[in-house]
Amino acid sequence: MKILLIPDKFKGSVTAEGVIKALSKGILKSMPETKVFKVMASDGGDGFLDAIQNYISLERVEGDTIDPLGRPSRAYYLYNESNSTAYVELAKASGIELLSNADLNVMETSTIGTGIQIKDAITRGAKNIIIGLGGSATNDGGTGIAHALGYRFMDDKDNLLAPKGKNLSLISKISKMDDSFWKGISFTAVNDVTNPLFGKEGAAYVYAKQKGADSGQIESLDEGLRNLAYTVQNTMGVDHALLPGTGAAGGTAYGLKTFFNAEFISGIEFLFKLAGIPQLLKETSIDYIITGEGKIDEQTLHGKLIKGVMDIGLQYSIPVIAVCGKLAIDPIELKKKGLMAVLEVLDTTKPLQYSMDNASKLIEKTIFNYFENQKSI
Repeated sequence: MKILLIPDKFKGSVTAEGVIKALSKGILKSMPETKVFKVMASDGGDGFLDAIQNYISLERVEGDTIDPLGRPSRAYYLYNESNSTAYVELAKASGIELLSNADLNVMETSTIGTGIQIKDAITRGAKNIIIGLGGSATNDGGTGIAHALGYRFMDDKDNLLAPKGKNLSLISKISKMDDSFWKGISFTAVNDVTNPLFGKEGAAYVYAKQKGADSGQIESLDEGLRNLAYTVQNTMGVDHALLPGTGAAGGTAYGLKTFFNAEFISGIEFLFKLAGIPQLLKETSIDYIITGEGKIDEQTLHGKLIKGVMDIGLQYSIPVIAVCGKLAIDPIELKKKGLMAVLEVLDTTKPLQYSMDNASKLIEKTIFNYFENQKSI
């Protein structure tokens, strides 16, 4: 038996590495002869740089920046001097994990901090900027990054606007200062969501609630993103708003595509290549792929890491099993999309905190029981 493990973290409970260890223990307890292959993956969100460091030795560059609310902070990116490539994780400077629940205010947050990091990388000599999206606290359409690199956004009276969610609906003019600083730089946005910029499946309606927005603010943010796209189309002559994936990280993917002509690549595809997985799948007969995350819900089908793993399973005709802390979607729907089985580890007889605190043991027990049961079928 050969099994490939590609789980995400169980957020707030156990790291992706911890999930891999728990799955491995459960599998080997049931089937000691199994050969287990492991991939530290990321969908481009928080954990992106950690995943990369598992496969490439890179320089860690730490520096001053600002957090999503504009407060001074420190963050790092990775740099490969040999090919002038910088790897930036949006969540390091613009992530939701940097804010307390009391601080969550998606109307006021911005991606400027990430833009400062990108500017530093370009100053260092980077010719290729690879940005992992996800885990953001923002819904600014990428205007923060654009501002940090020389774009300016004004209202109809030529007043300069701070690049944040609440100001998107006021944008009437866009100007670009000297672009020689980043001209010729290659930008790549890494993410695994397929949402467009706006609309019911867009950045605001799908993701802003978890960033602190109420229903009225969600509607306002969506209108703001529509206005940004309208103004861009009128002033720059481009329209990427409905391109799948532009809704990632509060529309940051849209901003990167629009202002810097960024290429899109899925996180799972990016890291699979990095880890040599396509070669492994061609040369090795894998019996199962096991993935997982803390919560499987509707967002999972919009292109999170699990969706990427499901696609790989379909491509190579390998059954995929998903393990999760909580299942918040009809498992029949997931099976229709390509999952062979979905295993929820939540212990419903105890408070939620018990399952959070004991996730590793529950993951190990759940996968052990699954393969033990398979023996009797």
